[in-house]
Amino acid sequence: MSLNIPDCPASLKSIQYYLKTASEHDARDPVIAYWCRLHALQVGLKLTTKKTPEETKVLMAIMDWLEEAKKTNKDNEAVSNEVVAQAHLENYALKLFLFADKQDREQNYGKNVVKSFFLAGMIYDVLTTFGELTEEAAQNRKYAKWRAAHIHSSLKNGEMPEPPTPLPDEGEQNDTGSLAEGGEGSAPAPAPTPAPTSFPQEFGFSENPSQPTIPTSFSNSLPDPNAALRAASQLPPVPYTPDPNPGGFIPYDPSQQPQPTPPSTLYGDNSILVAQLSPEQIAKAQKYCKWASSALNYEDIKTAITNLRNALELLQTGRDPA
Repeated sequence: MSLNIPDCPASLKSIQYYLKTASEHDARDPVIAYWCRLHALQVGLKLTTKKTPEETKVLMAIMDWLEEAKKTNKDNEAVSNEVVAQAHLENYALKLFLFADKQDREQNYGKNVVKSFFLAGMIYDVLTTFGELTEEAAQNRKYAKWRAAHIHSSLKNGEMPEPPTPLPDEGEQNDTGSLAEGGEGSAPAPAPTPAPTSFPQEFGFSENPSQPTIPTSFSNSLPDPNAALRAASQLPPVPYTPDPNPGGFIPYDPSQQPQPTPPSTLYGDNSILVAQLSPEQIAKAQKYCKWASSALNYEDIKTAITNLRNALELLQTGRDPA
């Protein structure tokens, strides 16, 4: 997919974080790239009421890219379905956060820890596209940015970072140091706001050096663009326990499934009607249940009910209501 987004003028510097992150994820996770650019567009549109020609050129280029990306990924539900997309980003942000926190508590300090904390905070920023963050996500975002600033400042000054502590209040956070000048460039302290002002080049966002990869201690690769449903179903609470079946989806195995009951067969005390289903229909019913579960994670009761009703109708009649 062609990418012809001009350099941002000074007035749009605050969205460069998200555009740079999107560029890093274009190949390995188009879902993250799509929502980072959409968030950058939304932030950019709110910055000024009267746009200069340079600002308009950048924002229009982002719009064009988003339209093309939406067509290209029309079958990717993590792009077309906000519930699935929200779960995908929440899962990715949490993985980054938990990796960085584990390394921090084990005192394995380095740029990967700082970048993972900082990137987790940014992805939580992008999640505000879907509405207000949950209390847990908001605390994770605030802590990740504060911890990234503290570890970076300590390492820059040749000091050992202080052990992880409870999240400071606003006054303490302002005194934790900033992501100031370093080996490759300069960056401000991450703050609990969705609009940073310059690139954190020391974290691997520099213009020339090759981009670092996300640490592999917590996963061999980032979620692939077709794994949104798996990502949605595995959204874990903190603390996170690795799922032996990533995504929660168990492949259909005829030998492990109960024999289907012929249509119109009634059984049990409650006289439940069960349809004879194909493997594809069973898989679709599982998807409806997973979508309902994802909706409940975000208190979207209406969507959860709709998907549960669809699953029930499919299981009882064999007809897919969608």
